[in-house]
Amino acid sequence: MTSTVHVVLPGDVDDPATPSGGNYYDRRLCDGLRAHRPVREHPVRGAWPQPAPADRGRLADVLAALPDQATAVVDGLIASAVPDLLQPHSVRLRLITLMHMPLGTPAEGQALRACAAVVTTSEWARTLLSRLYADSSDRIHVAAPGADAAPIATGTAAGSRLLTVAAVTPIKGHDILVDALATLADRQWTLDCAGSLDRDPAYARSLQDRVRAAGLADRIRWHGARTREEIARGYGDADLLVHPTRTETFGMVVTEALARGIPVVASDVGGVPEALGATSDGGVPGLLVPPDDPAALAAALRAWLDDEGLRARLRQAAVSRRPELPGWDVTAARFAEILTLAEASRAHR
Repeated sequence: MTSTVHVVLPGDVDDPATPSGGNYYDRRLCDGLRAHRPVREHPVRGAWPQPAPADRGRLADVLAALPDQATAVVDGLIASAVPDLLQPHSVRLRLITLMHMPLGTPAEGQALRACAAVVTTSEWARTLLSRLYADSSDRIHVAAPGADAAPIATGTAAGSRLLTVAAVTPIKGHDILVDALATLADRQWTLDCAGSLDRDPAYARSLQDRVRAAGLADRIRWHGARTREEIARGYGDADLLVHPTRTETFGMVVTEALARGIPVVASDVGGVPEALGATSDGGVPGLLVPPDDPAALAAALRAWLDDEGLRARLRQAAVSRRPELPGWDVTAARFAEILTLAEASRAHR
């Protein structure tokens, strides 16, 4: 019988008040892995990746209680902060780190060296980690996020309904989007922002002030944290996903939009180009722009709003890309393969 895989997760993995791409990936992974082997989850409460002493104590207890030779997947938000807690178990356990966002810190490098394998979510991240930690490169693998099939969004002929889905923090670039849209006040558009306003409240308030100062308060709507069902309804009403992030390991919101035939305008950073991809005949279902460049983002949005032919081409490419997106079952199967490889490698050491 295939052995149980233990998965060490942030304690808020299922908290609807703290949605994140990493938490959603963890949940879908755990659920999908159960088709391949038994899974036991170990949520650990804490302010990861900046744990308090009590948080570290809870994690230490979880690791100590795992049986000898167990396979344990540790979310990178946790692992990258506590190499000193992982290292004592690096021989007794088969440790695998699931690295959602490479940090490039000394502690992260020490944590990865304690692991039998490292899994990340894009080729971009694998390349970055291999460059940062060359001595671990042969143990770094990719299990890209999946996307669920969904109905094609109805959309509008004018393409005026814009959507962004991300927590309102500086890294996600809402300020760039607001500045870009301020130059397009003479065009017809609305923007719905789905994402927590509580991660950085001062930043969120400053953005809302900027929107009011630009006279756009009736066109830019801030919805705060949304449930998965509410986000799905938001996609259903959208014409275009805008993702002006400053960095991104993959960009699940991109594939979630494409799964509904919605084109994307996004920053050309990290794994976003992988998420956007292209159709089998080479069509690209969106536009990529440099990060931190309001003028470039405004130009892309202006082209989308003004050029009916461009909208038609991007929509057709998005609809064509839709059936080519792998599902979460593919993610889970790939992860199960990596676990088997890591277990075999450790057995022959």
